[in-house]
Amino acid sequence: MTHGTSSGTSSKKTTGARRARALLAVGVGAGVLIPSVAAATPAAAAVTPTVSCTSAKAGLADKLKRDITAALANRKGTIAVGLYDRSTNTTCTLRASSAFDSASVVKVTVLATLLWDAKKHDRYLTDREVALAKAMITKSDNDATSKLWKQLGMTKIKGFLAAAGMTQTKPGANGYWGLTQITVTDEQKLLKLITARNSVLSDNSRAYILKLMGQVVSSQRWGTPYGVPSGVTVAVKNGWLQRSTHGWRVHSVGAFKGGGHDYMITVLTHGNSTMNYGITTIQGVAKVIHRDLAAS
Repeated sequence: MTHGTSSGTSSKKTTGARRARALLAVGVGAGVLIPSVAAATPAAAAVTPTVSCTSAKAGLADKLKRDITAALANRKGTIAVGLYDRSTNTTCTLRASSAFDSASVVKVTVLATLLWDAKKHDRYLTDREVALAKAMITKSDNDATSKLWKQLGMTKIKGFLAAAGMTQTKPGANGYWGLTQITVTDEQKLLKLITARNSVLSDNSRAYILKLMGQVVSSQRWGTPYGVPSGVTVAVKNGWLQRSTHGWRVHSVGAFKGGGHDYMITVLTHGNSTMNYGITTIQGVAKVIHRDLAAS
C-alpha cells in the first residue's frame, strides 16, 4: 500500500516534471518562433516580384514599369514578363527565372535546334523537314513537332540549349516536349539570337525562323502582337495548354522591328481559369509596351 502511494507520488512528480518541461519547451518554442515570424514578414514582402525596368532613354524605364504594373493589377494567375529593345537599350523583367511548362512556345527552340544542327553538318533541310517545320510554326502542328523532336533527340536539343546559353531550359522527358521547362530569361535569349547576328545561328537560319513566325495563321496571332503600331514587322509564336494543376498555361513570344525600334517581348502565364483569360492578360501587357515604345 505504501509502495503504491509512493509510486503514485512518484508518478505525480514525473508527470509534473514532464508538464513543466513541456511548458518550458512551448515557452522556448514560442520565444524562438515569434522573432522569426516577425523577421520573416518583411523578407517575404521584399521578395514579392515587381516589374523592373532599365533604359538608356530618359523616363522610359519608369513609364514602362508603371504601365506594365498597372496592366497586371487585378489579373489572377502567375505572370512573367520580358522586354528588350535594342534601339533604346531598354529591358523590363518580371519573374524572369520562374519556370513554366512550355506548351507550344518550345517549337521555336525545336526549329532553332534543327537549323543549328544542319549548319554543323553543312547541309540544307530536307523537303520533309521543311514541311514539318512550316506546319510546326505556322499552324502549331503537334504531330510535326513530335516527329522533329524525336528525330533530333535529347543530345542535340541539349547541345543547342548549351550553345545558346539557355541554361534555365529543361527539355520535357519521354517525348513530352510541351512540358519542357522554360523561363522568360531563356526565351528572351532565344529571341535575341533569332534577331541579330551571332555564331550559333546562321543569317539564313535566323531569316527562316523569322519568316515562319511571320506567317503564323491569323487565329494564332494573338498575344504579344496586340496593339503593335502599323509599319512594325511581327514574328510570333504562342503556346497554350490546360492541366489539372495551375489551370491554363498561356504564353506568347514575339519579335518586332520598325518605327525606330527593334524589340522582343515574352509573356508567360499559368493559373488562368480559361485560355481567353490568359490571352487577355498577355495582350494587356503587350498593348502598353507597344504604346510606350512607339511614343519614345
